[in-house]
Amino acid sequence: MKLVILAGGLGTRISEETDLVPKPMILIGDKPILWHIMKYYSKFNFSEFVICAGYKAQVIKKFFKHLKKKSNKLESSWKVQIINTGKKSNTGERLRRIKKYVNGSFCLTYGDGLSNVDINKFS
Repeated sequence: MKLVILAGGLGTRISEETDLVPKPMILIGDKPILWHIMKYYSKFNFSEFVICAGYKAQVIKKFFKHLKKKSNKLESSWKVQIINTGKKSNTGERLRRIKKYVNGSFCLTYGDGLSNVDINKFS
């Protein structure tokens, strides 16, 4: 199953951080929030990710291009598709724009929040 990550919003409430990077790319330690989300879902056997980018999508693309060059075992198993779904698209529009990249069921999460939810309890 694929994990779709909404990562295209403007992040206006924390504009002092998001002037340079989109909200999912704000660092926690030395890695962006987005990476931490993907790592967490990897524990539940997710390895295919569709990232709905928009605002500063090039920052996300650059990060994953760099990550691919120096990836470790975990990250090398990831299949990442970064789709520019528009800077001002709402959630429904973002999902419509990635429809051709997901077949059947998928999991959806936001690209700016971390949790410790046991994903297996929902299957």
